[in-house]
Amino acid sequence: MEFISDIFKHLEGYYYGLVDITPKILLAILVVLISWFIAARVKTFADRRLKTRMHDPLLATFIANLIKAVLIVIGLLFMFRVIGLTGVAQSVLAGAGISAFVIGFALKDIGENFLAGILLAFKRPFSVGDIIESNGVKGKVVALNLRDTQVKSDSKNIYIPNALLVKNTLVNFNSEGFLLQDFTIGLEYGSDYRKAIEIITQVMETDNAVVDKGYSNSAVVSGITGSTIQINVRYWVVTDRTITDGKHRSEVVIKVAEALKENDFIIK
Repeated sequence: MEFISDIFKHLEGYYYGLVDITPKILLAILVVLISWFIAARVKTFADRRLKTRMHDPLLATFIANLIKAVLIVIGLLFMFRVIGLTGVAQSVLAGAGISAFVIGFALKDIGENFLAGILLAFKRPFSVGDIIESNGVKGKVVALNLRDTQVKSDSKNIYIPNALLVKNTLVNFNSEGFLLQDFTIGLEYGSDYRKAIEIITQVMETDNAVVDKGYSNSAVVSGITGSTIQINVRYWVVTDRTITDGKHRSEVVIKVAEALKENDFIIK
């Protein structure tokens, strides 16, 4: 009987302890939800204001996300205090060195990508809307997040870890709002290559989207493959939504092919 009585006493103690801490847990959950809500609203407000003042949407969005993360961390520390785990919060702050080492080792990739994101935000090797290629992925930059960079390619959203963009080769196809496009076309051996180049050049000159001032638009013989002469065409276009999806490049290729065919050139 004494054994059963001890069990009931322990259960009663747990019950009163649970009843005592339940309001604190509910209040802590409320604190977290309020912190998250405030952080989200502040992030939206900061993002909108920074974009109007900085004229750099990529950096503005990154800073707004950083502000949101800081506010959430502050909310979590306050939650510890509400529950009564003030010592835990103080230990996190006081033992930042050891904690940073342990957490940093466990979450190495997250911390690495976060620091890489800061570097990308301030170095700015690309902007929103630029066409970039890295790690075998090519597409339009949509957003720079705390951990990754969002790129849109063929209607797919691809998220590249920021650290990979810092460590590996990054190609930006845009230059001051302009995009470089190129393609290769083959002509039958023995054709009038100079005339073909003139025709291709005329097609580029009559295209309103092609920029010809200060940019090296060119059509040159790049090599011979069997009985085919390869002509490489390079040109710059103004970057906008109608240009970066590949439709304009397709139109230029069609115009060049039709112009050469009208002049009796055989394309191979």
